[in-house]
Amino acid sequence: MHFVKVEIGGGIATIALSRGKVNAINQTVVDELRQCLETLAVDRDLKAVVLTGRGKFFSFGFDVTEFLSYTKAEFASYLTAFTNLYTYLFTYPKPVVAALNGHTIAGGCMLALACDYRLMVKGKSRISLNEITFGASVFAGSTEMLRFWMGSAKATDVLFSGSMYSAEEAMELGLVQAISNEDQLIDRARRIAADMASKPAPAFAGIKSLIRKPVADEMMRREDASIDAFVGIWYTDETWANLQKIKIY
Repeated sequence: MHFVKVEIGGGIATIALSRGKVNAINQTVVDELRQCLETLAVDRDLKAVVLTGRGKFFSFGFDVTEFLSYTKAEFASYLTAFTNLYTYLFTYPKPVVAALNGHTIAGGCMLALACDYRLMVKGKSRISLNEITFGASVFAGSTEMLRFWMGSAKATDVLFSGSMYSAEEAMELGLVQAISNEDQLIDRARRIAADMASKPAPAFAGIKSLIRKPVADEMMRREDASIDAFVGIWYTDETWANLQKIKIY
C-alpha cells in the first residue's frame, strides 16, 4: 500500500495515513484504508485498531486540488466511496481508537468521528468541520455521527461556525474524549484500545451494533441525497472560486 501503513503488535494494529505533508484523502487513500480494515476485521488474532496520521496532520481532509479536475460524476463516485468508508468504520466490529496526531480537518474529522474513541494531541493542532467557511456542505452521515457524539445543539454550532478547535476546546465540546502529549499519544491510544479489546469480542461487537446500527441505517437512508446536494453546492461559482484558492502542498 502506498498511503496507508500498518504495524501490528500485541494484537493491536496501528494504521497510519501517510500521504504527503497533510495526508489529504483521495480515492486511493479511501480504497487502501477500506482494504486494510476489511483484512484486519477477519484476522482472529487482531483485537483492536489505532488510526493515526504521520507528520503534523491526522488529515487535512479531501485532496481539493486533485478533485478540481474531476467531472461531477467522477466526484460523486468518490464521495460515495468515502461515505461508505466512514459508515463501515462507524459500525466496525472491533474497537477503533483515533490517535489525532495533528490537524484533523473536514473529511479527516469525519473519519475520526467514525471511531470509538478520539485522543487528540495537545498544542497547535486543531479539529474542525470547516466546510461552511469555503462554501461547501457536509453529508448526512457526518451530521448523524456528530449528533451521536455531541447532541444536535452542539453539532449545529460546530457545523454553522466552521470553527477550528484546540484539543482542550474539542474535549469540552465532546468532539474528542481525551488529550495527550505528543510523545505519549500512540502509547496511550494503544492502551485505550487494549482496554476496550479486553472485553469479550462477541459482546463488544453485539453491543456496538445495537448502539450504532440505527444511526448507520439513518446515515445510509439519507446519504445519496446528501451527496447529490454536496456536489451541486461544490460546483457553484462561488464555492468553485473558493476551492481554487485552497493550497494544500
